[in-house]
Amino acid sequence: MNICVFAGSSPGKREAYKLAARQLGEELASRNIGLVYGGASVGLMGAVADGALAKGGAAIGVIPSSLADVEIAHTELDELLIVPTMHERKAQMAESADAFIALPGGIGTLEESFEVWTWSQLGIHKKPLGLLNVEGYFDGLNTFLDHIVAEGFVKEEHRGIMVSAAEPGSLIDQLLEVDVPQTRKWAEV
Repeated sequence: MNICVFAGSSPGKREAYKLAARQLGEELASRNIGLVYGGASVGLMGAVADGALAKGGAAIGVIPSSLADVEIAHTELDELLIVPTMHERKAQMAESADAFIALPGGIGTLEESFEVWTWSQLGIHKKPLGLLNVEGYFDGLNTFLDHIVAEGFVKEEHRGIMVSAAEPGSLIDQLLEVDVPQTRKWAEV
């Protein structure tokens, strides 16, 4: 089993983010779950990979050639795939994963997370997504997602594809229990 982790190439302002990223990598390794991620050696991306590698876990990085120098590609991974475009990066990561986790991050982390969540809703794949809600980082997002369900733009069963927890172990446990619905119709007409 592999879990794809979306994370910032920045460490953010709180040390807790980097610590949680490293703990997530360690937890994946302790459960013999492979890490698939964006391939960087810096920021939260580097921390999650370092955590997995430190505990003997498998780590696969996927990075576009245009970012290999900017995000500083990790050179100690089991496998580093350098691809031509961001689209190919995301497709390769999604294809290689059985589930997804988002760590704190910026626009790219959110965009990647929402894309795979949309793919689940549309039935392109049946893979859940989890938010590692470090120190409440995703509280506002979770509130908003509940709001869009209440307003009728997302079905409750599709909201359930995206789970959230503050601790890596608890989040992985939830991901392993999510039953991604296979619906033929997601919108009311």
